[in-house]
Amino acid sequence: MENNKAHILIVDDEELNLEIITEYLSEDYQTSTATDGAIAWAMLEKDPEIYDVILLDRMMPNMSGMEVLEKLKQHPILQHRPIIFQTAKASVADIAEGLNAGAFYYLTKPFNEEVLLSVVKTAVNDSLRYKAIQQSLEQTKLTMGMLNLAVFEYKTLDEARSIASLVSNACPQPEKIVMGLTELMVNAIEHGNLGITYDEKSALNEKGTWVEEISARLLLKQNKDKIATLNFQRLKNKIEIIITDQGEGFDWETYMDFDPNRVMDSHGRGIAIANKLSFSLVEYRGKGNEVRAQLTLD
Repeated sequence: MENNKAHILIVDDEELNLEIITEYLSEDYQTSTATDGAIAWAMLEKDPEIYDVILLDRMMPNMSGMEVLEKLKQHPILQHRPIIFQTAKASVADIAEGLNAGAFYYLTKPFNEEVLLSVVKTAVNDSLRYKAIQQSLEQTKLTMGMLNLAVFEYKTLDEARSIASLVSNACPQPEKIVMGLTELMVNAIEHGNLGITYDEKSALNEKGTWVEEISARLLLKQNKDKIATLNFQRLKNKIEIIITDQGEGFDWETYMDFDPNRVMDSHGRGIAIANKLSFSLVEYRGKGNEVRAQLTLD
């Protein structure tokens, strides 16, 4: 990243839109532009490592946003890049189609600067976090392939992410597992042990104080002894991971799939990522303070 700024590729066939979006983003991010999907795909193929987020118009000549998205999801490097769809097709069905295709971030036209910056910030943070996790995967890949049975206890975000990287390397395609596993483990801390609600996290993200709130709540008397547990077991034809927290549970059903009504929220995609992309099965039990994730082995 040039000057430590995240690099955003902005793809839109309308020059005015490119100018407006670039102006909004150029202060905080490095930006590149493409005027249609075919040009964008050529740029992405040439330098797949340099772009952190792709802001993609859905309706374009030569190659549509959906066609670009399909190619991105088949690319070994680019398949993990966050894609923000920007479009005037704002029906629930259209948004659901984009979500199911892999565009987990959405902007519906017309949008204002504040909404644009909020969604881009969320996507950039997710991209940088995923890259950091990917780097840590490489350090433990060989040894963890021999792991058959293990129990881990953790309390903090750093511990959760370290264990997620470690355990993912015990699985085939660890780069596919790690993000979903991290989300399930972090969920056990923030929403489980610490009782941070969905609306509270939205407000904390908006103020940029989510990490500070986690640290503060970990020090509270009622939380200081709470732990989350991860049980790992390799069986004959599957890997099973069970994560348990000491919280009061939550209404997990609404988060198992990508929800068009939450596409512009700053969070809320983690469980769906785990369920739809990382594991063969994700199943919450009882009141929601235990989750079982399974990976079928070929």
